[in-house]
This record gives sequence, structure tokens and C-alpha cells, in this order.
Amino acid sequence: MDERNPLKPIFALLKNIEVLADSIVLIPTYNEKENIERIIRKVFSLPHPFHILVIDDGSPDGTGLIVKSLQSGFPDRLHIEERKGKSGLGTAYIHGFRWALARPYEYVFEMDADFSHNPEDLLKLYHACKDGADVAIGSRYIKGVNVVNWPMNRVLMSYFASMYVRIVTRIDIRDATAGFKCYRRRVLETINLDKIKFVGYAFQIEMKFTAIKHGFKVVEVPIIFTDRTEGTSKMSTRIFREAFLGVIQMKVWSWFRRYEQV
Repeated sequence: MDERNPLKPIFALLKNIEVLADSIVLIPTYNEKENIERIIRKVFSLPHPFHILVIDDGSPDGTGLIVKSLQSGFPDRLHIEERKGKSGLGTAYIHGFRWALARPYEYVFEMDADFSHNPEDLLKLYHACKDGADVAIGSRYIKGVNVVNWPMNRVLMSYFASMYVRIVTRIDIRDATAGFKCYRRRVLETINLDKIKFVGYAFQIEMKFTAIKHGFKVVEVPIIFTDRTEGTSKMSTRIFREAFLGVIQMKVWSWFRRYEQV
């Protein structure tokens, strides 16, 4: 024991606990058995001690069982919340946000399970928020078009969708539909999650729009997006239609809402 400061070991222990509780990566899943173990192991191999929360919507392929089988190997770092049936991407993330806010995490990440987001880029988003951003977006379009293995029609649809969002909402975000993000805790504490309306890709737009309306600093970090090689995409025309119409609805709603400024 250090006789000059007998509390030094206790302070060191508390510091380690704080580091371990620093960051949580939310991964919503539905039928991702081909990817889930690899993505978990990759995140845990990174030099920063990320935690993971998998929000599984009752995957019939056994995704949840795979996660549970891995928990003993990553005690206190790997968590799972299981929901019954597919309830939408937005509700999965909001479920995860509430779970994270009930615990001492400072940085909350969104990431897909299918390796379309490179787990190593979590470090870029983390450092962007550590350096002053409130929300860091892994952006496909901040430096040209950085998308691999997508057919041209889908690249164009995504690119022009973001342009459409900028025109309607007047927010200066190049990749408005991006789903790879880091939030500072205070952003999620400030946004009224009960008033987030959309559940598909419009959810991603609504969260960015709302954060900006509250006055938070939102930055885009360049990444390379690679389309999944395993499993099945969850994109549908219903999701796209919700996003297209939802942007107009969201803008109109904003005229009648008051956003607490930070």
C-alpha cells in the first residue's frame, strides 16, 4: 500500500471501472447467424474496451442462441436483449438507447451486424466524439462515394436520398441515411425518445435532424461501406417509402415543436 496516499489503489480501481463502462456498441439483429460471432469477436479484438449489446428480434435462425453461447467468454462485456418478432430498426435502437442510459456509458454506438460497417472504424467515431463532437457519423459520401459491392442503382438511390434530405430539411449532412454512428450520452438524454416516430431508415434521418435542431455538434467521419457478403439485406420498398415521405412529415412537425437548446 502507498503510505503517502492509502486511497490510491481505490482510485485506480475506480478509474478502471470507468474505462470499462465507457462505450457500448448496439447491434440490432434478425437472422444474422452467419455474421454475429465474427462481428462480436472483431469488436472485442480492438484496443479500446468496447461493450456490446445485441438487440435480437426473435431470430428464428438461432442468432440469439449464438450470442448467449459467447457470453461466458466475455463476462460483463457482451449483453443481449431479446424481443418477440420484428418491430423495426428504430424501435430496436431506442430499446438499446434506454438500456444504455440505465448504465454508466458515455458513448453509445450504432452498428450493423453484417460487416458493412468496418468495426475498426468504431475507433474513428470514438475519437471524433472524444475530441468534441456530440454525434459522429460514419459517412459514405463526405469524401466522394465510398461504397463497395453495391449495384449502381442502389448507390444512386442512397446518394440522391441524402441530397433530397438536405434540400427538404436544410441540414448539412452528406450521408443523411447513415446507420453507423456514435452518440455522446447527453444527446440521448436530451432527445425525447418517445417522440421519435419512424422505425425504418427514416429513423436514422430523424435522429440526426433532431440532434441538430437541439444544437448538438454533428460531424461526419469518412468510412468505406462494404455491402454484406453473408446473410440477407433487410431493405424493402416499404422502408424506402417511409423514408421518402417521412422527411416531409418530419420537417412539418418541426415547425410545431420546441427543441431545447444545448
